[in-house]
Formats: sequence, C-alpha cells, structure tokens
Amino acid sequence: MGVRARLALQAAAAASWASQKAGRGKGSMIGGLIALKIEPNLLARIGAGRRAVLITGTNGKSTTTRMTAAALSTLGEVATQADGANMDAGIVAALSARIHAPLAALEVDELHVPHVADAVGPEAIVLLNLSRDQLDRVGEINMIERKLRAAVAAHPDATIIANCDDVLVTSAAYDAAKVVWVAAGGGWAGDAASCPRTGEPILWEGAHWRSTGSDFARPEPDWWLDDDNLYGPDGVKIPMTLSLPGRANRGNAAQAVAAAVAMGARADDAVAAASTVQEVAGRYSTVEVGPHSVHMLLAKNPAGWQEALSMIDPSVDGLVIAVNGQVPDGEDLSWLWDVRFEHFEGVKVVAAGERGTDLAVRLTYAGVDHTLEPDPLRAIASCPPGRVEVLANYTAFRDLNTALAKETRSV
Repeated sequence: MGVRARLALQAAAAASWASQKAGRGKGSMIGGLIALKIEPNLLARIGAGRRAVLITGTNGKSTTTRMTAAALSTLGEVATQADGANMDAGIVAALSARIHAPLAALEVDELHVPHVADAVGPEAIVLLNLSRDQLDRVGEINMIERKLRAAVAAHPDATIIANCDDVLVTSAAYDAAKVVWVAAGGGWAGDAASCPRTGEPILWEGAHWRSTGSDFARPEPDWWLDDDNLYGPDGVKIPMTLSLPGRANRGNAAQAVAAAVAMGARADDAVAAASTVQEVAGRYSTVEVGPHSVHMLLAKNPAGWQEALSMIDPSVDGLVIAVNGQVPDGEDLSWLWDVRFEHFEGVKVVAAGERGTDLAVRLTYAGVDHTLEPDPLRAIASCPPGRVEVLANYTAFRDLNTALAKETRSV
C-alpha cells in the first residue's frame, strides 16, 4: 500500500476509536467514510490479493454472509462485516479491521456489486434472491437483474453460486462461465411473473419453472435440501440442523456451504460451522425485559416480511409489529398491502413504530384484532407476561435494539 492508503487506515482507526469513546457506536462506518475521503481507491488497495466471496440479494445477505464467513473460517482467517454495513464504507471497515486476513466474505448491496467486484476481483459471487425493495432508492427489480447480469459477465473467472429457484437470480447467472446452482427455495415469486429476458410469462410446474417463449428454464441444482439433510455433488448427503429458524435460513445455509466448498472447504466442516450461527446483529436474539422474553425478528420488504411472519410462533403471549418509514426503510409503505397478515387469531397483536397507524389500518383490513402503541418498548410492556415476538423493519429494529440495551443496563 502507498503512503495515502496507510494514512487513510490510520485516520479510520482514530475516528473509530473516537466514536467508541464518545459512545456513538462501534465507529466502523465513520472510519470507512473518512478513509475513502483520503484514498478513494482504498477498496481496491486493501481488497486485492485476498480470496473474496461477495454475497448479495434482496433478503438474507447478512445471515448468509455470517454463515459463509463461519464456513470459510475452516480454511483460515476471514475478514467480514459483523453489522450488515454493505456499502463501500462498511466493506472498507471490514477489510481494514483484518488487514492480513487471506479470505473475505463480504455482504454487498445489490447496487454496489458491479464496482465492488471490479475493485476486489472476487473468487465467488453468491446471488440469493431478487424482489421489490425500496423502489424510491433501488428502482425496478428488472434493472437490478440487468446490473447483476453485467457484473457476472465482467468477471468470468468468478464462480457464481446462484439460487435456481429464483427466476431473476437464474437470469443474472444463466450465462456465467462457472456457475453452481443451489435449490435454496423461492417463497416469493410475485416479482418474476414474466421472463426478465423475453417478457414472456413464467410457467410454474411444481418446483420447476420455465419461460413459455424460450428455452430459459430452471436449471438442475448441484445442491438441494430437505427438512433434514443437505445434498450436493457426487452423492454428498449431510444432516443439517441449524440454530436459526425458518426454511429461508436453510436455503441461506445451503448457498453459504456451496460457496465455501467452491473455495476449497470440506462440505462437512462447512455445514458444521454454518450451523453454529445463532444471531446476526441482534436478529433472532432473545432479550429478557421485565416479565417478557422478547424474541427479535427483522424484515425489510414484502418477501422478507412474508418469510419472517412464517417464523412467528402462534403460541406466543404477544406479537409486536413495529414499522418506521425513514429513508433507510423506504418512505413509501404501500408494500404493507402486499403482505399477508391474516393468520394471527388468538394472539395479542400490537401495532407500533412511527408508522404504526399505517400498519394498524392494514391490520384492520386483514381482520386482525390489535391495539396501537407507537412506542415499541411500551408496546412490549402492554403484552401479557411471557414470550413476546417482535417483528420490525430496519430503523424500528435498530432503535428498539438500542432502547432494549439501555433498558437491560438500567435493571
């Protein structure tokens, strides 16, 4: 590295230290931002020479990245994000925190994949799924598919680990020189009703799908799973019991394992390592608050909400659903009407968050009995003693985590 790059890293370390001392957080983002101001090419400087895998998609990026990092750790030290910061500053912070790590598992925002791939020259790229998410920032989903398709074409030496159950992801990876297909599941198909290549309708026949106007169709998977096992090439069959709930997380684990194996890990070791992941930046964690045992879930778009709702235990004593509409969430909450809320009979449901009223209207039309309490902490307190599930979008989840940390420290 040159003098400018070393200076940038020193300034980043100082800024991170100051942020921590001031109680403003871990300081990784401010450190990365300052470093990039000093050396705009820092990502390429500190990313080059590592064996890197990029993980992207609409949902499951942070979880799959954590699982991939765990699986790759069986090969050596891994640089990765701990907090889901998936744009340039967060990626720089992750790489600079482990400057000598030979491996990197990097979560990357969908819009940033092309230039991040150009900077680090990844050995592998994991494509999870694509669906509508923050249209005011991201734009139409077919545009994202085209950008990812171009990024894949620009890096023919990279192995692409792609979810063949997702039509849009399959299109992005279809022409790749080296591709590993994973049947990771695709519970949300509403954004791929037509072929992204021809515009013709997509016809579903059980798990299989095909375009009615071309040869574009679901590839045969190299890796697939059921409720008990993960299956892979050459007759691989490995029991897989995860610490994280939900069918979607089994699909995330399958792609994480496939990526690690493509980079040289043993399949058995990769599955064992991925299975140890218990929480991801507070997601899936359980916090004791007074008489309540609070289980935290995060969802950010219709597909993610639908999957998270399927993880709710119907026997819980309370369910708090918290929704904000800040810039990181997307200010347009019309997507609430795409989510099915109609299955919470017998559960105490509380609508919360800055946009709790919008949510309450949606719950009313869904026929869900509920109360409205904008403050998520008070919403939790209003539930009967016992187990409370909390499902929140991005800033509501972040702010509630901060409030819960203060609450538990004061007890």
